[in-house]
Amino acid sequence: MIQPLINKHFLNLILFTLTFGILLYDAIGFDYTDEICALFLFILFGIYLFSTSGWNFNKAFLTTIGIFLFYFCYSICIGSNTKTAIISDMLIQIKPYLAFFCVYSMMPSLSDSQKNIMKSICLLFWFLLLLMGLGTLVEPRILFKLMGHPTYYAAAVVCVSFCYLYCSKFTRLEKITFIALLSIGLISGRSKFYGFFALTAFITLYFSNIKQFKLNAKNITILLLMVTVILFAAREKIYFYFYQAITNEVDKDMIARYVLYTTAPQILIDYFPFGSGFASFGTFSSGVYYSTIYSKYGIDGIWGMSKDFYNYIADTYYPSLAQFGVVGIILYITFWVYILTKAIQFHRKTYNMKYLSMVLMITGFFIIEGTTDSTFTTHRGFFVLMLLGLILSDLKNGVTDIIHPDTKELQDENTSDK
Repeated sequence: MIQPLINKHFLNLILFTLTFGILLYDAIGFDYTDEICALFLFILFGIYLFSTSGWNFNKAFLTTIGIFLFYFCYSICIGSNTKTAIISDMLIQIKPYLAFFCVYSMMPSLSDSQKNIMKSICLLFWFLLLLMGLGTLVEPRILFKLMGHPTYYAAAVVCVSFCYLYCSKFTRLEKITFIALLSIGLISGRSKFYGFFALTAFITLYFSNIKQFKLNAKNITILLLMVTVILFAAREKIYFYFYQAITNEVDKDMIARYVLYTTAPQILIDYFPFGSGFASFGTFSSGVYYSTIYSKYGIDGIWGMSKDFYNYIADTYYPSLAQFGVVGIILYITFWVYILTKAIQFHRKTYNMKYLSMVLMITGFFIIEGTTDSTFTTHRGFFVLMLLGLILSDLKNGVTDIIHPDTKELQDENTSDK
């Protein structure tokens, strides 16, 4: 059977990706590490696909591929950029979806011994990240030197902490340990991480413990408190996007991001409903193969967005959705609705709060990251979406590896209701 082979090698793949595609990505300085990880994943998926009868392709997977092929043809037709640029951007944009759907389709399952191995490795990686974080007390710029940027350090902490939580039994002690592991990401000083940390703490310590969520006065109060904490943590970004946008008092380092956000709505209007096409706006390829959109809208002279210096063109994710228009934005939202719907549907069979909680955390992670970073289409997004595919696979398979006093009671209630 092919499944034992998939299960065996998937652990190697995810540890390889975590090590070289996340922790050592910038230290190595080899920009194609994530492409190599993706290649290994596609090879493993190809072995799975050709070993199954009937080519078991997930319908949503086929739909996603069809959508990207449509946008590829659309981009060629309207001449959004050169053919090389369009192909380059399409591969970058589709990669996170392939990461999720390939894993979800293969449905790998890690044994307890494999999870213990990964858990131990994650604790070792976390200790190294802790030493790195403490190193900022001696050398404030150590995160830039070793990780490339504090944001990448925070993302590495998130990935390692998520892997630990996935391998845990979700006991109270392990929940607290997970929050403690995640907390060193606060060293990064990123306001978006503060908001994500508040959201994660709420889900882990409160949401995961309730039997059935009801919108009563108590829960409404707690939700409002959580939103208040998140808004307070992200107050710097709110100040930037609202106050500075109104007064036009924009810092030089953030002006490109500001311009991306203010230009995107006009592109959505001018290129309604399918957008300006691949490699045209707000993406890495649109900078390397410099898009004519920037001169058309008079923003090619903006610092960080010029033809000679385009380092900040892909500084965020949401504005780049203008490439796909209103339809593309709806499709992106539909993808996350699909994830959440599947998670809730599978959750009703097992009441495994660990997996449902992790799906909510990962969704929240990308929602927050998308405001100020193109994480979704990077090596960091690739890894987290692989992990999301693994989590949803376990949910679909009805895996119940957690120790929770209410799990059996909830299952009994569900059975009696039927």
